[in-house]
Amino acid sequence: MPSFRESRDFLLARRTDYAAAYAGFRWPDAAAFNWALDWFDADLATRPETRDRPALWIVDAASGAETKVSFSQMSRRSNQVANRLRSLGLRRGDTLLLLLGNVPALWETMLAAMKLGAIVIPATTLLTDGELADRLDRGRPRLIVAGADQVPKFEGVDLGPVVRLTTGPAAPGWQPYAAAFSASDAFAPDAATGADDPFLLYFTSGTTAKPKLVRHSHRSYPVGSLSTMYWLGLQPGDVHCNVSSPGWAKHAWSSVFAPWNAGATVFVVNQAPFSAPALLAVLARCRVTTLCAPPTVWRLMIQEDLTGHDLALREVCAAGEPLNPEVIERVRDAWGLTIRDGYGQTETTAQVANTPGQTVKPGAMGRPLPGYTVRILDIDDQPAGEGEVCLALGEHRPAGLMQGYDDGAGHLSGADGPLYRTGDVAFVEPDGTLTFVGRADDVFKSSGYRISPFELESVLIAHAAVAEAAVVPAPDAIRYTIPKAFVSLVDGAEATRETALDIFRFTNARLATFKRLRAIEFVAELPKTISGKIRRVQLRRLEHDGTTDDPFRGLAFAQSDFPELKADERKPG
Repeated sequence: MPSFRESRDFLLARRTDYAAAYAGFRWPDAAAFNWALDWFDADLATRPETRDRPALWIVDAASGAETKVSFSQMSRRSNQVANRLRSLGLRRGDTLLLLLGNVPALWETMLAAMKLGAIVIPATTLLTDGELADRLDRGRPRLIVAGADQVPKFEGVDLGPVVRLTTGPAAPGWQPYAAAFSASDAFAPDAATGADDPFLLYFTSGTTAKPKLVRHSHRSYPVGSLSTMYWLGLQPGDVHCNVSSPGWAKHAWSSVFAPWNAGATVFVVNQAPFSAPALLAVLARCRVTTLCAPPTVWRLMIQEDLTGHDLALREVCAAGEPLNPEVIERVRDAWGLTIRDGYGQTETTAQVANTPGQTVKPGAMGRPLPGYTVRILDIDDQPAGEGEVCLALGEHRPAGLMQGYDDGAGHLSGADGPLYRTGDVAFVEPDGTLTFVGRADDVFKSSGYRISPFELESVLIAHAAVAEAAVVPAPDAIRYTIPKAFVSLVDGAEATRETALDIFRFTNARLATFKRLRAIEFVAELPKTISGKIRRVQLRRLEHDGTTDDPFRGLAFAQSDFPELKADERKPG
């Protein structure tokens, strides 16, 4: 089997030759492998051509302030953090909850935990109290690293012996993260790391009330991200900007492993709220060469004058949900570049994509990436023109596939047997190009985030006026889709503006911002199967087609109809 560098160099040398790359690529398969030690430290931080190059470059769009950390500096800083975490009792196999924004400490801690053999739970800073409690309960962290803005979320929570570090000012029960930089910058591991040792635990939306725990190894995401590197078209020395929030798998894909596999700079633009003009200005000023952004961002960008900036971009990509063909055309007309869609999941690295140098068919997500053997199968596991996207396992098992869904006790499921089922449906053309059709289990994307109907419905039916609810994606010009609820009320409750406002307030208080309902429609009844299951597919079709004259339509309200909700957000506390 090839070494990690040999597999990586093979793909770099065939960046625009898809046929050769797909036919000849082989995953590296070392029994012992620690990407942070064996690749980042031993290669990127050591070689003369890369050691002084920026590994991380963070720009604040509002102030213009910049932070640059070279590969050699990042190696030493992560060693210091690893030594500090070890002194606090973090050991191989222990779990660390990482609750940070795009600050250097996030990358330092990821590398440090990897060097120690600890397991990282990346978490979004948008977590609600309930979601945080779930991660603490099922993730059982031994140590927490959090930003100052996250510390108040832990007030009143009995964490027992859990060690807590904050990157912000001192707080009761919290130790300063900065104390790490008094530790030695020389690190020695306590033992070799097995490539299949667990490394990441992601909580992801599914069709049940609680998110699933997706477990990845030291092989699956670091090594598996070679496929992501190939899709993005990264080259050594690139400055790569990925518009993504920490805590989600795409951040690990494109803001950690793929660029550093290539020896490229991870470039981050911090801004709140998002501003397309500000992003474009920074991309131009800092001569960013590659850009990956969710379709929501691309739809906002094309509302600006794309020709008004002197950009150095060579590759532009999108992932999260299908990108509208008109967006691709607008960018191509302005920049002469084609946005290339890619597809993958929290459970995998990039599986399918439009790769550099290949003809992009508008609306298609591309062809299987090197290292992935994809099958489109019907319900009987037979090849089909339209069916579920499945990955062949056995001798074809891709390095980038998760170890499995963790039940919280270390038992794994979902990634064994002859096939891995993605739960996504696609149409396959004769040349192997795939076009995304939809989810098999009703989970959908909004602004790049996965939304579980069941999770939102569980919150809705806790409201005293709600008898039943079905959440479906409704088309939206900016977010691609928004969560919309069809609601039947209990006897005595009235379908009024006041009821809608009360339901919005109730659900807003219990859901993270990205999950909030954007529309409610009161209906007399919900469509159901003979066995009594709600037919969300029928409601999805009504929304997709814009059908208004139907027995299952009713009185609709949007969040935007209620200025009171904006006022609620401005209230202190």
